[in-house]
Amino acid sequence: MPAHLMSAVFRRILPVLLTAVLFFIAGNAFPGDFRVTPIKLAFTANAKSGVITVINEGTAKMSLQISASEWTQDGKGKDVYTETADIVFYPKIMALEKGEQRVIRAGVKGPQPLREKTYRLFIEEIPERKKADEGKSQVSIVIRFAPPIFVRPLVESRSGSLEKVELAKGKLTVVVKNTGNVHATITAVTVQAKASDGREVFAKDISGWYLLNGVSRPYEAAIPRDACLGASTVEVTVKADTFTLSRTVNVLKDMCKP
Repeated sequence: MPAHLMSAVFRRILPVLLTAVLFFIAGNAFPGDFRVTPIKLAFTANAKSGVITVINEGTAKMSLQISASEWTQDGKGKDVYTETADIVFYPKIMALEKGEQRVIRAGVKGPQPLREKTYRLFIEEIPERKKADEGKSQVSIVIRFAPPIFVRPLVESRSGSLEKVELAKGKLTVVVKNTGNVHATITAVTVQAKASDGREVFAKDISGWYLLNGVSRPYEAAIPRDACLGASTVEVTVKADTFTLSRTVNVLKDMCKP
């Protein structure tokens, strides 16, 4: 697969991969391997429930526990999870034999919101302790997936803005805000510095992530001193699934000084 396609695929699955938590415990082995489908749910006024299928692809029976949390983001775009009773789901614990698949049914309580509400359904393996061979250390891997649940508003608006694009001390700071009322997925933030003759002297792609409605997130790129001093402009492009933003900064030599 070409490198640019591999990068695109990775960015698309990154939100799911980052929710898989691996715990390493010496001396005990907890074999398990499962997957979930779909990787997210979206509830609307006409469809306020859905199912997630869990498939045991491991070599032994496994047990899973399920919980739900409200998902928000702080002023720096970091994920924050809090307990919630908004999401109703069943079962809370399930056991799957090797090769077996079962479904988790989930729904949302309450009226449709004016702004999208977001949650995650945590699906986590419950490890079963096994006696390790005497004198040997084994590594256990416990996997947790957290498919997002999006509760859509009655009327959706999708937009974004660049709150800040600033070059100071050789560091470019870009603040992106989701000004719509539903989430956006930032696929890439591209920084390109060019000399006065149009020659590229520096380029960097910063991976994106979910940006929930109303949330701002900063992105930073350090430009090497020689490249910064040789640059006439710095172009910033933010690509999301729902909008594209761009801005050009004229570079002054003082912006490159430490």
